[in-house]
Amino acid sequence: MKVLLISALVAVALAAPQKYAQQQYSDAPAKYAYDYKVQDSNYAVDFGQSESRDGANTQGSYYVALPDGRVQRVTYSVSGDGGYVAEVTYEGEARYPTASSSQPAYRPAGKQQPYN
Repeated sequence: MKVLLISALVAVALAAPQKYAQQQYSDAPAKYAYDYKVQDSNYAVDFGQSESRDGANTQGSYYVALPDGRVQRVTYSVSGDGGYVAEVTYEGEARYPTASSSQPAYRPAGKQQPYN
């Protein structure tokens, strides 16, 4: 009987919820910086971003190489509750391919003919 009573008390003690230590978070303002860049000339890929933050102030920029040969760059900042402020600029001059005889011409639907 005593063994049964002790076993029951041990089972109840093991089944009781354990008190876990609560994780403490710092009240210090956020501070970080990061950047990345992706470039692959075989696939004409070129883009990247950099950003830094100190408390409520964030500054950064990102860019992407556009298919027309230009680079689009966005520089932005966020200061507290002032909102997101961005400046968009383009570098270079847009270049478009010229029509050539090696590319098939557009033909409206209904007048389909094989390409020569």
